[in-house]
Amino acid sequence: MLYGSYQFSAIFTDEAVLPPFKGSTFRGFFGGALKKVVCALKHQECAAYLLQRQCVYALVFESLTPKGEGRPSPPHPFVIEPPLTTETHFHPGDSFAFRLLLFGWANDYLHYFIYAFQEMGRLGLGKRLSGRRAGFRLDRVTDGEEIIYDGSQQHLVKKAPPAAAASPASLTVRLQTPLRLKFQNTLRAELPFHLLIRAALRRLATLNQHYGGGEPPLDYKGLVARAQAVAIQNSRLQWYDWERYSNRQDRSMLMGGMIGAITYHGALAEFLPLLRYAEKVHLGKATTFGLGKIKIEEKPSESPEKRGVATWMKRY
Repeated sequence: MLYGSYQFSAIFTDEAVLPPFKGSTFRGFFGGALKKVVCALKHQECAAYLLQRQCVYALVFESLTPKGEGRPSPPHPFVIEPPLTTETHFHPGDSFAFRLLLFGWANDYLHYFIYAFQEMGRLGLGKRLSGRRAGFRLDRVTDGEEIIYDGSQQHLVKKAPPAAAASPASLTVRLQTPLRLKFQNTLRAELPFHLLIRAALRRLATLNQHYGGGEPPLDYKGLVARAQAVAIQNSRLQWYDWERYSNRQDRSMLMGGMIGAITYHGALAEFLPLLRYAEKVHLGKATTFGLGKIKIEEKPSESPEKRGVATWMKRY
């Protein structure tokens, strides 16, 4: 699956007030800005639009699964990683950065997303102060190494290549943003290793089914069974609740998830390429808000054996 990771750097041009967790705010304003710049019928529901399957906004934000088919909607082909700071008050001239992850064909529309974030800066972001939201100027976009977009010249320099897979190791998993996982139809406040692996396999399979070369041929049942033998060495997880406001539903919604760190021990080597993949694409629910961001802290692995997951990762 083609994978793109793009760092956006920007500068506030107005005083800004943002919530402590900024993922919902960035995702909501980004959706409105993208619709404004690409949608031909801005005040009409996507379901009634004859060109829905050709519209970038509909492809990115709307479910294209017909009602009544009994199939789950595909995951969105993007993740916004908002600034991790809990700072809420910003001044003109303050800089900030966020990351946009794109999966599969969504990378072909990078220029639309850059334009949408430019428009988002013009329309403003966050709480209204003196009747308007805070504007910002998009300074640059990079792929981690190369400049893709230069804001001073408003010029798209190059298209970023897909990121390479990381090498395996033994691990501590840090949950950098709230992780919302359901198991047996219940949100969990604990993270046994098999639950983490189930979530990673689900994310891997659905993203590649819709935006890659198809669901990878892995030993799913075997991986989950072997994951149950991995023990928790130390857990420093806690539940974190936060509230977001949905413009679409016109109501506040209580969201929550696990944050903190957890260390596992056992036969881990074969799972590490899968978790490195999950580290890039986020896990669980509400990933488009930036939820489910994990970081793997490694120790050198004594065994080079990684079985089917690593073999498949090298091909994709």
